[in-house]
Amino acid sequence: MASRILMPVPVCLIENSQRKGLVVQQEALQVLSKVTQPVVVVAIAGLYRTGKSYLMNRLARQRKGFSLGSSVQSHTKGIWMWCVPHPCKPGHTLVLLDTEGLGDVEKGNNKNDTWIFVLTVLLSSTLIYNCKGTIDQQAMDQLHYVVKLSEHINLKAAPEKSEDELKDSEKFVLFFPTFVWAVRDFTLRLELNGKKISEDEYLENALKLKAGSSPEIERYNQPRECIRQFFPGRKCFVFDPPASKKDLDHLEELQDDEIDPEFLQQVEKFCSHIWEKSPPKTVRGGHFVTGNMLGKLAETYVKAIESGAVPCLESAVVALAEIENTAAVKAAVTLYQDLMKQRAKLPTETVQELLELHTKCEQEALKLFMAWAFDDDICYFQADLLRQVQQVKEKFCTDNEQASRVKCEAALKDLSQDMERRIRDGAYSVPGGYELFKGDEQALVGKYRELPGKGVKADAVLQEFLQRRQAVAKVILKADVSLTEKDKELKSEQDRRERAEQEREVQRKKQAEDKQKLQDQLRSSEEHSVWLRKKLEKSCAKQLEEHQRMMSHKSKEESELLNDGFFEKATHMQLVNSRLEQEYCTTKNNVTSWIDIMTKNSLSAPSQGCLC
Repeated sequence: MASRILMPVPVCLIENSQRKGLVVQQEALQVLSKVTQPVVVVAIAGLYRTGKSYLMNRLARQRKGFSLGSSVQSHTKGIWMWCVPHPCKPGHTLVLLDTEGLGDVEKGNNKNDTWIFVLTVLLSSTLIYNCKGTIDQQAMDQLHYVVKLSEHINLKAAPEKSEDELKDSEKFVLFFPTFVWAVRDFTLRLELNGKKISEDEYLENALKLKAGSSPEIERYNQPRECIRQFFPGRKCFVFDPPASKKDLDHLEELQDDEIDPEFLQQVEKFCSHIWEKSPPKTVRGGHFVTGNMLGKLAETYVKAIESGAVPCLESAVVALAEIENTAAVKAAVTLYQDLMKQRAKLPTETVQELLELHTKCEQEALKLFMAWAFDDDICYFQADLLRQVQQVKEKFCTDNEQASRVKCEAALKDLSQDMERRIRDGAYSVPGGYELFKGDEQALVGKYRELPGKGVKADAVLQEFLQRRQAVAKVILKADVSLTEKDKELKSEQDRRERAEQEREVQRKKQAEDKQKLQDQLRSSEEHSVWLRKKLEKSCAKQLEEHQRMMSHKSKEESELLNDGFFEKATHMQLVNSRLEQEYCTTKNNVTSWIDIMTKNSLSAPSQGCLC
């Protein structure tokens, strides 16, 4: 994990420029690139000059930070960002996004208001909509941007294949943030038909639909239907006016005893809920988004918008997956290499010892890769990981052999010094010199074999050493006058048999080592397949769980529509849920066979996407 990011003040994440359009700011991307923790992204949207920035400063546990302004001029242009340590979730970073006031008359051109709202929805895990007064028709009309979401966001890169396939908007619930409506300067009583109601009940009552099919009723119902459909997780907070009108211009400078105590309690309740209940930002498959990934998503979405296209969640995740999977391979290979360097004491006594160490280090690298990688094309990247790890392993095997060879040659050079001196002095050029030579040679071999830590090339280096001595042995044998010609032939034949046996022993050991390496490769391949199966099973289970949650939401929505007498809308929702159930059953029935195919071909071909 990266060290805690210290941001004394917010920075602009996405600038809304009349000349350049929407531009992602490099300073913000550099900050996000250092945030390797999962992020909880809380964004606020609403009309200009409704006090959004004050709430965001409070969420950062600061009085100042995001600009509040002191007139009807909107201060926040584009989307501003503040990364702070999360007050309730260790190991997470809280990313606060303060958005440009919607409907700002100073801009002259409001064409980017919808895109600002779209980006806020796509980047956040909790969306706060801030308004003043009450949740009435005017407030709903001001939230007309929610109606345009289905026209400005695609889930998939390819269009629906048939009329029976559900529209993207029917599945927005899987990807959209939780929704919090903050009502400022609320002066009404929380009552309905003479009974006290909660803030959440106040919101749900405001979202009730009207019966009828006139254009006026359709306009009334449309934003309410979108909020109900897109944001099943809803919460409402109301706030009393914080101070007198003259003090609102410098609200951030007021001490707590100068602010209405009821308002302070409401703010504390609001902040506690956001801190405790806002979920980490995730993308398809339940992957936690880090700061670096959030920056990549922002770049991808803005690039699509500026090119005249509609942001596509699938394309954004695919692009993000390629970046993250490439990084996952690199990190896993680096971890494997570092662990081998730390733990391997070369030369090892046997090949098996090095392979066992390789297995442990590879498992840790594979664990890191699987925790990091996305499912998209995971087989391709996993095969690349296996290939690179094998290359590093082979390098360690080569280095291990070389370290052993160097050590063995040095040992033999040291042990043979006395014999070399005797050869130079002619000590073996006497009657019986051959037997004396062979005796000294056997003694040298005995001392050599007793030396510890020679490594895997001990026998091969010894065999090469003795082979080089054969020419000297032949000269000594020929010059030994104490032996008859018959004796010399017998000795020579015995030497040949011993050399042949030594060569066979070295070859047997080499074949045994090659077999061990082959078995290790098979083990590694099988282990990679097991890890892949577990990841795919977990991923599919997660997506099936998300599918069930979506069906549950649609069923609840269907029941509410029936209870309220909207039978035609309930029938449509029933049809949607029926198609969702069909998708769920088809996916669930095909999961096992799909995973079997994926794992069978996992290390030889790229994956073809996720079944779920």
